[in-house]
Amino acid sequence: MREKEGAMPLSEYEQRVLEQMERDLGSDAKLGSAMARASRPRTRYLVAALGVLVGLGIVITGAVTQMMIVGVAGFAVMLAAAIWAILAPRPTKAAAKPGASSAPRKPEKKGLVERMEERFQRRRERGDL
Repeated sequence: MREKEGAMPLSEYEQRVLEQMERDLGSDAKLGSAMARASRPRTRYLVAALGVLVGLGIVITGAVTQMMIVGVAGFAVMLAAAIWAILAPRPTKAAAKPGASSAPRKPEKKGLVERMEERFQRRRERGDL
């Protein structure tokens, strides 16, 4: 059994890299929008599960009666219910709260090369290179 190891402090370089990663994560527009989204309503999942069960019942009915078109229709119902649940748009947390302003901020679109050059310049200025 391993002994409990003591926490080892980060070096100055590791602290700078960690701070840089935190800044980069904070400025990531896609991550921010993903974190700002609220979860989908549970009722949507319950209705979709009911749809999948109904579709499964139709598939079984098609198999018992040996009518292929009924089985295919049941599978289509199951698939449609699952897709309906998964692809539902999520409300944003700002829109979910009444009275909150939902003025979306459009991030500045930059190419990969421009972003890499900016990061390189920031690292050079801080002396990370």
